[in-house]
Amino acid sequence: MSSTVLTVDLGGTRMRAAVVDREGRIQLRAEEPTPHQSDCPAAFMSLLDRVRDSGGGRGSFSSVVVGVPGRVDYIEGRLEYAPNLPHGWVDDLTTANLSGHFEAPVFLANDADLAAVGEAYFGAGRPYDDVVYVTISTGIGAGAVYDGRVFHGTRSLAEVGHTIIAIEKLLADEPATAEELGSGTALGREAAAAGLSDNGEELVALASAGDPTALAVWERTIRAAGIAIVNLAHILGPDAIIVGGGMGLNGDLVHLPVQALLDRHGPRDPARPIAVVGAELADDAGLVGGAAWELAVGLT
Repeated sequence: MSSTVLTVDLGGTRMRAAVVDREGRIQLRAEEPTPHQSDCPAAFMSLLDRVRDSGGGRGSFSSVVVGVPGRVDYIEGRLEYAPNLPHGWVDDLTTANLSGHFEAPVFLANDADLAAVGEAYFGAGRPYDDVVYVTISTGIGAGAVYDGRVFHGTRSLAEVGHTIIAIEKLLADEPATAEELGSGTALGREAAAAGLSDNGEELVALASAGDPTALAVWERTIRAAGIAIVNLAHILGPDAIIVGGGMGLNGDLVHLPVQALLDRHGPRDPARPIAVVGAELADDAGLVGGAAWELAVGLT
C-alpha cells in the first residue's frame, strides 16, 4: 500500500492540492485561484489531475481526501451547502464523481474538520486531548477532534459561521451571523464602508500601526468572530481552541481579543482554562490533515 495521501483543500478564494506522507510531511503541492466564473469545476478537476499525475498516477495513493468549504453529508459522500463556492459546483463534488479518477478510496471532508485533524495530530493540538479548530477566512468554519476522533454525525457539525450572533440585526433583515459579521469578507465590507482599502493585508498593516479607523474596523469584526468562539467553548468544552485561516493567522491581533472574550464570557471556573492558540500549520492544516483522516474517522 502506498504511504502517501492526495489531499485537496478547496476554498472560496484558493484551491490547493498536495501529496502528503503518513507523518504529515508535504511531498509536493500545487495551487490556483478558485475561478468563480465557471458553473462546472473543470479547473478544480484539472488541478487535481495534475497533482495526481505528478505524484505517480491513479494508483499511487492509499487514499484521496477532498476538503470542501461547506456542510458535508458524510454518509452519502456529498456536499450539501457551500455559499463561498462558485454556483453549480455543489452538485458535482461527490465521492461518486471523484472516485473515477483514482484507484484508491476517496473521502469528502468539511474543510474545517480536515484542518482540525491536521492540527490535532501534527500541529498546535498535539498537547491536548480535545481541541476545536476555528478558521477565520473568506468565511468562518470550525471542526473538533476529541481523543483523536473528528467530531461529526451524518453531517459535519460545528457550523459556527452560520450561527446567529446579533438578534437585532436579524430582526432588521441585516447581516446577523458570525460569518456575515466576523469573517474576512465582513472585514473587507466594513473597511470599504469606513473609507479604507478592502485589502486584508493593508488593513492589518494599518491596524498593527495603530490607525484608529482600521483598529475600530478590525476590533468590531474580530469581536463577532470571538463571540462565535465563546459559544463553541460553551457547547463543546475543549481543552484548546486553535485559530487559523487567512484572517485568523494574525497573532495577537486575534488571540488577545478572543482570549479576553473567552475569559470574560466563556465557561466559568474550568479546572484548566481553555487556551486560545494559533494554528502551527498555517494554511497547510487542511492539506496535512489528510494524512490522518482515516485514523480520525476510525477506519484504521
